[in-house]
Amino acid sequence: MLEKRDFYIDGAWVAPAAANDCEVIDPSTEEVCAVISLGDQADTDAAVAAAKAAFPAWSTTSKDERMAVLKRLLDEYNKRADDMAQAISMEMGAPINLARNSQTGAGSWHLEGFIDAFESFEFESMLRPDAPSDRILREAIGVCALITPWNWPMNQVMLKVAGALAAGCTMVLKPSEVAPLSSIVFTEIMDAVGLPAGVYNMVNGDGMGVGSQLSVHPDVDMVSFTGSTRAGTAITKASADTIKRVALELGGKGANVIFADADEKAVKRGVLHMMNNTGQSCNAPSRMLVERSYYDQAVEIATETANKVTVGLASEEGRHIGPVVSEVQFNKIQDLIQQGIDEGARLVAGGTGRPEGLNRGYFVRPTVFADVNNDMIIAREEIFGPVMAMIPFDGEEEAIEIANDTVYGLTNYVQTQDKDRARRVARAMRSGMVEINGQGRAQGAPFGGYKQSGIGREGGHWGIEDFLETKSISGWEE
Repeated sequence: MLEKRDFYIDGAWVAPAAANDCEVIDPSTEEVCAVISLGDQADTDAAVAAAKAAFPAWSTTSKDERMAVLKRLLDEYNKRADDMAQAISMEMGAPINLARNSQTGAGSWHLEGFIDAFESFEFESMLRPDAPSDRILREAIGVCALITPWNWPMNQVMLKVAGALAAGCTMVLKPSEVAPLSSIVFTEIMDAVGLPAGVYNMVNGDGMGVGSQLSVHPDVDMVSFTGSTRAGTAITKASADTIKRVALELGGKGANVIFADADEKAVKRGVLHMMNNTGQSCNAPSRMLVERSYYDQAVEIATETANKVTVGLASEEGRHIGPVVSEVQFNKIQDLIQQGIDEGARLVAGGTGRPEGLNRGYFVRPTVFADVNNDMIIAREEIFGPVMAMIPFDGEEEAIEIANDTVYGLTNYVQTQDKDRARRVARAMRSGMVEINGQGRAQGAPFGGYKQSGIGREGGHWGIEDFLETKSISGWEE
């Protein structure tokens, strides 16, 4: 069992101010795999003080200096890729192949996107040619609290840390206490990069403790949070007294609209996308809306596809899905599957209980409900597990109405051979992202949502801007 109790504050690993052990559970085995410490107010204060002290010097470094740091970070991250994959697989249950390729790979992919965007990023510009003495400066906002989730740990850590570094901010990272091991590896990487002391700090803790302390701290200028909408609401309220900037990437209930003329792989692609990472993705296409003339056939394809999805231990090689992250999540998902049955949705694949042959671990059966209506709980609540709801529709207008009938607005999907219709529907969808015909978004594209899916955008040019203030200066003479 790993013992990782120390925090990283002011350029050094330090013991917590007070003992407060927290066990990390391997979701494949339900056994303790590590012990960390949860920080208290003294740890939070020390980390924020270190970041505040480091800010004046770091915020005035040159673009070239920051670019060199980002490139060193990429080199060090790639050196530790296997260690990172092992940590992610053990802490949150991603199968090792997924942990290597997608989970760990997301960190380097986003960092490469930041480096590319940073090349052409301008921190100073003229207002316009007829106002040559007006200058617009983009300056680092200050000390940033970065609060990250367990489901895609390096995807979210890198989106926040790299954007903040490029902008010239200093920071305190609080990773999820459920899956902290990858962020400990990441912090070892950051230590090897050779940043000035205090620019990057990491304190483990839970939301009620370190998370809340950072949200209300008078010396924190910005909170960037990824997690549940409920927690995002609490952070926004806690930050209001000190008028912090709050960037939020929250929940989703993505609609995957499949028209009758969609390509033959559209339904299968949608099911497999839903089951990826065991359904634990905020941008999962969890509602499959199908044009009625194609609906029965789509249900058959979805059923067959889901029944072929295999479930197994995270440590095993292969393309299977792993467990969900915790007992709390497992019980929530089981309750929601039962609720779908009780509401009258037609269960065509999966159901309650563990998959056959697995009597230990937080494993969930890949589940598909047909004949769902958008008023059912399983169509409205973010389940965050391998559970998909199929809803028939008649015509483009109804498809858009159903897709937008949700408090969320993160990612939606459109499948049709009609390019004009694809564009019309994509424009009409109230979401921060839309993917057409299975084509993923390019490196550096902005990630974020409308409505209760969040505030702000992460990645590339937009992910740097999120950490900047705009200053307008007149009378600027060359």
